[in-house]
Amino acid sequence: MRAGGGGIVVRFTLNGREVEVTTRPNATLLDLLRNELKILSVRRGCETGECGMCTVLVDGLPVRSCLMLAPQVDGRSVTTVEGVGDPERLHPVQEAFVEAGAVQCGFCTPAMVLTAKALLDRDPNPDERTVREAILGVLCRCTGYAKIVRAVRLAAERVAGGVRE
Repeated sequence: MRAGGGGIVVRFTLNGREVEVTTRPNATLLDLLRNELKILSVRRGCETGECGMCTVLVDGLPVRSCLMLAPQVDGRSVTTVEGVGDPERLHPVQEAFVEAGAVQCGFCTPAMVLTAKALLDRDPNPDERTVREAILGVLCRCTGYAKIVRAVRLAAERVAGGVRE
C-alpha cells in the first residue's frame, strides 16, 4: 500500500485476480467493491455490521465489508460470490441453494453462500446447530432459515462425498 495523488493505492487479490486500485484512506471495503470495482453482489444493508448483507470472504473468513476499511485488504485475498463457481459450473453450495429453494428473493443469497462456503471449508460436516450458528450473522427476511440450513447440509454431503470444490 502506498499513497498516490489524492488516495492510497491498495493491491489485493479479488476473486483470484490481482487488482490495484487507488481509493480514499477512509473508504470502506463495501464502497471500494461496489462503487469503484462495480461488484454489485456485495449488498449495502444497514452499514453498521448488523445485517450481514455486505459479507465477503477475506483470506477465507467471512467479514462485513461495511466495517472494514479498504486499505486493510492490502496484500490479502478477497472473495465475493463472483469468485465462487462460475455460470457453467456452480460451486456445490450454489447448487444446493438452488436445489433446496434457499434463494427466495436473492438479496441475502451472496452473503449466505459465502458464509456457508467458509463454514464448509473449515468444517466439511457441520451439524444443524453449527450451520445455524454460522449463518446467524446474515439476516434473511424471506425464510425461516429452514431451506438455507437444508441447502448448507446438502452442500456438505456433496463436498464430503468428493464432489468438486
